[in-house]
Amino acid sequence: MENVVLVIHLILAVCLIGVVLLQRSEGGGLGMGGGGGGLVSARGVATALGKLTWIFAIAFIATSIVLTIIAARKSAGSTVLDTATTPAPATAPAPAQGTPAAGTIPAPATAPDTPKVPDATDLLPPGAGGTQPPEPTQPRAD
Repeated sequence: MENVVLVIHLILAVCLIGVVLLQRSEGGGLGMGGGGGGLVSARGVATALGKLTWIFAIAFIATSIVLTIIAARKSAGSTVLDTATTPAPATAPAPAQGTPAAGTIPAPATAPDTPKVPDATDLLPPGAGGTQPPEPTQPRAD
């Protein structure tokens, strides 16, 4: 359904661009004016192209709204962050303490030492903050 509406939307966009480019410039800003003669009057062509422009524009806006509704229904309950973050791939469990399976490298016997990441309390001087309350200050006797 979405692909059908999207194809119609793209065809309408191309048709709308074509109809707008076929219209005569009323301001004459580009210096291109249409000649007077022909079987169809200039005013009649302008009216027909104007109506066709309105029809294509309304249909283009309608397909835009339909595509927005379809996209909203597809993403109901999810956010951009949900689709941007992917979980890490699951690792296979380490083989038992026997012989390793064919084609696998045995896991190291001990995990490498990981350094301790300092937190905010490690950066404070001793006695300040942490779990100990600060010592009360005594007024000076002057």
